Amino acid sequence: MTTVFRANRESMLVTAMQGNDTLFISETFDRDAFDTLLAETGASGLRFYLGMNTNMQVCIVAVAIDENGDDILPDPVTLAEPLGGAKIAELGVHCPPLCPPPPPVGRAGLGGT
Repeated sequence: MTTVFRANRESMLVTAMQGNDTLFISETFDRDAFDTLLAETGASGLRFYLGMNTNMQVCIVAVAIDENGDDILPDPVTLAEPLGGAKIAELGVHCPPLCPPPPPVGRAGLGGT
């Protein structure tokens, strides 16, 4: 699936969005980001959204969810965190430009460019 995506990621974009790494190959987050989200009061899982940064590149935005499947978010007006948190993880590292090395010869993997 990742090979098919890499082969088609530019061609599925309108011309104006091509050549800008609008669609990333992978995005890497430190474990701390997910530990922090899962430590939210009432967190029972994570939800991932696709967002867009100021460079018009797609990015992943992760939030904790509660047992009802509702997002645990900061207050939308003040962006203040309620008691217990409500953090959002959105500072992953994109590939490209920082990509994992390809797997060793003879070993299947998802990384590389």
